[in-house]
Amino acid sequence: AIANNTEYGLTGAVITNNRDHIEKAREDFHVGNLYFNRGCTGAIVGYQPFGGFNMSGTDSKAGGPDYLALHMQAKTTSETL
Repeated sequence: AIANNTEYGLTGAVITNNRDHIEKAREDFHVGNLYFNRGCTGAIVGYQPFGGFNMSGTDSKAGGPDYLALHMQAKTTSETL
């Protein structure tokens, strides 16, 4: 999709009455938040997880469960008793 021809991927929007276009955009757009038949701003963190891909984020969602992993450090420990 032409929408993916950028180094950013925060939001996208599609205005259409064609259901096939909506489904194609849903499959093809590589953006964090995709809006249909409305403006492409206005996500409310805590109500609607928000985040982008590529240079527009970390591929995780602020307010989503995957966001917590960004603030954690994986560690393995072992002890012989």
